[in-house]
Amino acid sequence: MSRILIILGLLVFVALGVAGGTWQWFNTYYQANGPLVVPATIVIHKGARTIEIALLLKQAGVISNPKLFVWGLRLLAGPKPLRAGEYNFKPRMSTAQVISHLQTGKTVVRKVTIAEGLNNLEVANLLANTSGLSGPLGPLPTEGQLLPETYHFSYGHSRRGLIKRMRQAMTHLLSEAWPHRASGLPLKTPAEALVLASIVEKETGVASERPRVASVFINRLRIGMRLQSDPTVIYGITEGRKPFDRSITKSDLRSKTAYNTYVIKGLPPAPITNPGRAAILAVLNPANTKDLYFVAAGSGGHAFARTLSEHNRNVAKWRKFERVRKKEK
Repeated sequence: MSRILIILGLLVFVALGVAGGTWQWFNTYYQANGPLVVPATIVIHKGARTIEIALLLKQAGVISNPKLFVWGLRLLAGPKPLRAGEYNFKPRMSTAQVISHLQTGKTVVRKVTIAEGLNNLEVANLLANTSGLSGPLGPLPTEGQLLPETYHFSYGHSRRGLIKRMRQAMTHLLSEAWPHRASGLPLKTPAEALVLASIVEKETGVASERPRVASVFINRLRIGMRLQSDPTVIYGITEGRKPFDRSITKSDLRSKTAYNTYVIKGLPPAPITNPGRAAILAVLNPANTKDLYFVAAGSGGHAFARTLSEHNRNVAKWRKFERVRKKEK
């Protein structure tokens, strides 16, 4: 009997030793540096099984032993599930670190910048060609409803969802800014402010000029003077569907469209582009001037004038500048 007990004791001792050694080996390799040499970016798709993820990581060179990954997740990593998404992996990450990284859900943050002054179709084309977004755009809102900004998103974010965020951002901006507008503006609603902001956006790309350009149009609206904005002429012809790659003609200025502010009085019926935050704020708080005119000055900005005679002199200077520039070419 005692001999049997001794044998059993030895077997238990050996088994414990083997188990302990195996556990030590397993844990050592689980914590050891991985094979990855350069950073890697991998997408873990929703619904992927653990073994599928392990094989994907092995194929990408992030881990060397898929079974170690699977058993490490079961025995050592805790109850948190692996989360889908796009992940960056650093060189030499251990299996333990890889699993922890996938459990935290710290996915890659992508971004797309919508430049100020893009119309809806231009925004749609940009998003259609932005990698990492998924699905169709869906129906676009009316012109001017999308706020140009930089938007962050994770891999797989829907294009439709991003359009919705852009629209919500514009609505929020208008609702926040409208109550803080200057008193006495000839604008009845936030929608009218948005229309005028879209014109200001297309008239100048110089940030410091926007409040002054806005003041010109505000002053014209106050006295019932036509806005006479070239970008409205262009939008009336193209409706934002194609580029306008020629100079505006006298015939264009007489074109009878709903947007041509050389013909119509007051504001067009809708925005001509998606104005940025600065243009909207400039319209709601324009510079305090008596300017009624402006023309390109040749320096990237504009020359402003209170009277037509002063404006005509500025126009003459601009035409002279243009003639000199053409000769130099």
